[in-house]
Amino acid sequence: MTTHPIQPVAIKSQAVNFQALPPLSLYIHIPWCVRKCPYCDFNSHEVRVPTSPAKGEGKTQTLPEQEYVAALIRDLEMALPQVWGRKVYTVFFGGGTPSLLSGESVAEILRNVRMLLPLDLGAEITLEANPGTVEAARFAAYREAGVNRLSMGIQSFNDTHLQALGRIHSAAEAQRAIEIAQQHFDNLNLDLMYALPGQTLDEAMQDVKTALSFAPQHLSCYHLTLEPNTLFYHNPPSLPDDDASSDMQQHIEEMLAAAGYQHYETSAFAQPKRRARHNLNYWKFGDYLGIGAGAHSKLSFPGRIIRQARYKQPQAYMQQVGKGVPIQTESEVSRDDLGFEFMMNALRLNEGFDSTLFGERTSLSLLSIQGELAEAEKRALLIRDHQRIAPTLMGRRFLNDLLEIFLKR
Repeated sequence: MTTHPIQPVAIKSQAVNFQALPPLSLYIHIPWCVRKCPYCDFNSHEVRVPTSPAKGEGKTQTLPEQEYVAALIRDLEMALPQVWGRKVYTVFFGGGTPSLLSGESVAEILRNVRMLLPLDLGAEITLEANPGTVEAARFAAYREAGVNRLSMGIQSFNDTHLQALGRIHSAAEAQRAIEIAQQHFDNLNLDLMYALPGQTLDEAMQDVKTALSFAPQHLSCYHLTLEPNTLFYHNPPSLPDDDASSDMQQHIEEMLAAAGYQHYETSAFAQPKRRARHNLNYWKFGDYLGIGAGAHSKLSFPGRIIRQARYKQPQAYMQQVGKGVPIQTESEVSRDDLGFEFMMNALRLNEGFDSTLFGERTSLSLLSIQGELAEAEKRALLIRDHQRIAPTLMGRRFLNDLLEIFLKR
């Protein structure tokens, strides 16, 4: 599961003045999955696919793969004037389940990305994958297509918990998929979740221990939350209480630290030099162009920052691309909102950020949020000096309280 940047509603802005534009990333959204998980609030839509093609199972709904890939490429072509001449440093295929795409489709998309954009020679190219049998069979093709980082949605190695989460893979399939992935990728992220329905501390720790047995380069450990517009939100399961989930979090952080993983962001842990560059660009308030159904963009221009959102429903998105208008909403970010938007992302970083980054990414002076910084420092949620601003341990534990200080009333 990927951590996407929050998209607040923005209003008309006053002019901003950048000395240099931020780094640019490309996000590509694949909106389909085999089954919608009850905790998932991402833009994903169920599609039936064969789970065992060799057995010739019954009729299935055909994924409109070729039509969608053509729409993605056309969407990118139409977006070029907004990013003309800017180098792309990371690419991320998110979903949904991008691993439902064939290796040929991923190769076609990346071939066009390279043709249309100046892609950095060392670009990080990530694809999210589920550990199902169909997806795992495609890992070699993804690597050949140019994907150099795989992010696998494991969530748990416990079959009972996988069933409660609505996952379609088993624990054994997850472990086998990791083994296959490691034959082709030397940069692998595993997504885990904790504070699951009925989960004990020992079970949560066993999931982490199993993940560590594979020595992945990166781990994302998410606390299960009940997001609006999900089945779990409308029909909540019985979850561990706050004390139990806090205990799980503490033990997970200690176990991963002992194994040499750097806890660099709220839910992210990495071996040295293996931090997720794409997500770091989000958290450092960089720019990103999003193509695909429901994809969001944040783009900076001399004098303004804009946010865009594509049409969410896949068929509507493809139709709108055909008409030449894939963007459903576009708005400028208010100068008054910039401080909060920056902090909302950057304060997720445990080490905080260089003080100069605020001015580089917002064109504002730190004096514009001096009162908020002082209040956060007074409440022991934040520490700062002339070089760095960072959340304290308490600030990381109560991040929403810290961010609320920077929200303009």
